[in-house]
Amino acid sequence: MKQLTDLREILHYVPRFRDRVFVIAIDGSIVASDNFTNLMRDIAILRSLSIEVVLVHGAAWQVTQLAERLSVTPSSVDGIGITDSATLEVSQLAAMRVTQEILEGLAQMDLRGTASNAVVAHPAGILRGVDQQWTGKVERIDTGMLTLMLKHDIVPVLTPLGCDGEGRTYRLNSDTVAVEVAKALNAVKLIFLSSEPGVRRNGTLIRQMNTSEAELLLKSERSGLNVDIASKLEQAIRAAKLGVQRIHIIDGQSQEGLLAEVFSNEGVGTLIHTNEYQSIRQATKRDLLALYGLLKQGMETDELLHRSRAEIERQIQDFFVFETDHHIVACGALHPYPQEQKAELACLYVSERTENQGMGVKLMQYAENRARILGAKTLFCLSTQAINYFVSKGGFTLGTPDDLPPARRAVYDRSGRKSQVLLKSL
Repeated sequence: MKQLTDLREILHYVPRFRDRVFVIAIDGSIVASDNFTNLMRDIAILRSLSIEVVLVHGAAWQVTQLAERLSVTPSSVDGIGITDSATLEVSQLAAMRVTQEILEGLAQMDLRGTASNAVVAHPAGILRGVDQQWTGKVERIDTGMLTLMLKHDIVPVLTPLGCDGEGRTYRLNSDTVAVEVAKALNAVKLIFLSSEPGVRRNGTLIRQMNTSEAELLLKSERSGLNVDIASKLEQAIRAAKLGVQRIHIIDGQSQEGLLAEVFSNEGVGTLIHTNEYQSIRQATKRDLLALYGLLKQGMETDELLHRSRAEIERQIQDFFVFETDHHIVACGALHPYPQEQKAELACLYVSERTENQGMGVKLMQYAENRARILGAKTLFCLSTQAINYFVSKGGFTLGTPDDLPPARRAVYDRSGRKSQVLLKSL
């Protein structure tokens, strides 16, 4: 991968981020890693580019280590679940140590930082009949305090702890705190630094998802996500719904990982966004009339296989549409074949009046992301008139009917259209 310290590439993004807030959530294990100094250097680069930075750290790794040394069995280490008094005490000690390490790291980079009690919390209370004891819930963020710090070039450092109006301290989940801070400060980015490279499905890293795709992945019983990534993905979805447009999950142990994610189109981890392709969404039954009218144009020119309105309605959950000013101007469908780990991109069509605006490419990218989330290893499509388009714009290669799933091959043979089979490895 090219070196992202190249100023020409970095400066391409600077106008978009100047004077905007990045909230960076750092797992405790990353603070303890060999890459911590590089992360502090990356944060110094962000600050030199007039990007405001707020750090929220976890301490689960340190709580585990400290509890073992003190012969304490923690009731929870990540602020999720019950926090008994012994665990709270260990968590306070561990959080103080992590905070001090971060402040020392900032000082080494000639940055000013300070710990803050800007997180106001209250008891989580009794959940499903179980008293959560010293586990808390974020009540509000003191944005005035944080804004004042940022105004004076101070990097706020927030712990996974919060205090109530009586001075009582509660254990919090650091990822949850980061989401609340990002919302309160209207952050342009929320970045989770974990020990994982991002969100993976069947061993394959998912580069980007919108919120609906992320929710689909979480609901999938076969997603195979580990507990930490599942929690971060859940918080990313919540952040997006609260108005944070870009949430990143990246490997905090990767050199230049932070800069590579922020200052490149490709990135190195997983991006969850409010809607990268702002006009693309899953179709609903309310779209049936407009969707059928659009597809009918393609069927009349023999670009698309004939489908009845009733057939489209039966498969409406597979369709997605591209809207402009609340009008459907393009569409596509993704038919999964889970047993073969394949998916078909079908019914890709752009209305004549909106051709040559890149909508077809965006629809293909949307379908690819959705296919990966559904566990497909191969995306295929059939075409009679747009073969070159799929090859040149979509990266497909020529295949044969033998590459089709058996059920789809049977339909192919019956149609008699002799469409070209096109394949793309995911």
